[in-house]
Parts: sequence; C-alpha cells; structure tokens
Amino acid sequence: MTPTLQCEPELLLRAQDVRVAFFDVDGVLTDGGIYFSESGETLKRFNTLDGHGLKLLQRAGITPAVITGRDSAPLRLRLRALGVEHTVFGTEDKLPAAEQILATLGLQWSQAAAMGDDWPDLPLLRRSALACAPSNAQCEVLAAAHYVTPARGGEGAARQLCDLLLVASGQYAQLLAPYCT
Repeated sequence: MTPTLQCEPELLLRAQDVRVAFFDVDGVLTDGGIYFSESGETLKRFNTLDGHGLKLLQRAGITPAVITGRDSAPLRLRLRALGVEHTVFGTEDKLPAAEQILATLGLQWSQAAAMGDDWPDLPLLRRSALACAPSNAQCEVLAAAHYVTPARGGEGAARQLCDLLLVASGQYAQLLAPYCT
C-alpha cells in the first residue's frame, strides 16, 4: 500500500531535523475541557489517535515531551501508559522546562517541534523549528504557528503533527507497512 498522506514541502523542510516534539495537554492532547466527577475528581478525555501517534514518534526515534500547566492522576496514568518519559507538570512558565529537556537530550531548538494552543505555549512555539497549533487554538498562537492542523485539540490534532514528523523523518511508510498486510 502506498501512503496517501501528503505534506507541504516547506513543512517537511522545517520538520526534517526534528528529534523532540513538545506537547501541551489541555487544548492539544485533550479538548481543553475540564471535567469533574460528583466527588470532585478531575477527569480527562484523550484521543487514541494522538496516543498512537506519540508511540509512533518514539519508534521513529523522535522524543515526545509533555509540558503542562496542570497536573492530574489521569494525565500521569495516560502518559505513563504511552511511555512518555519527558514530562513536566504544573508549570505556567514552560520555557525553562523545555530548555532542561533539550539539555538532557543534548538537542537544540533547531531540532524541536512544539504544539500548543494558548499564550503559555508561545515561548516554545517561537523558538522551535516547527511550531504547530490545533485549529481551535487562541488567535495569537495560530498566528505564530507554521502549521495549523485541520483537527481541533483533543480530536486528533497531535496525531496530525506526529504524522507530519514521521513523513519528514522518512519513516512514515516503513511504520505503516506492517498494518497493510
């Protein structure tokens, strides 16, 4: 089977050296809503397309990293299940967290992609080689993005970035092949 995904050449050039992808959570990996049970427990809804995309990035040698302003048990459980090792929870100032992850990985901003939906994500988006936003992101974030996904946050937007990175890395077809037998 020949892959059907097509990507703009300019985006592929921006993404070809990416080795780490930073993701926000609320509004990117989730729909941005905050749900509470009757007992006050925070609930999150995650899209399985995004989860599979994060796992595919890891198989391609691209490190997914999550930096978020909130913290919750469901979030930690989901990221642990996906094998996402580089995580920072409960920080509004995301730049120092991202720079620490880059230093740990021995990477530069020119090797980073970032996906966010609101102002706290702008410092990462403005420094990354590839800045990405879901279609329902805040207007200043949309203006800063090199790539705005067709999908909304929590509805497969992160997967669309993952797929772009896999195509740019030259590994999309190879990773797809086992599913096409």
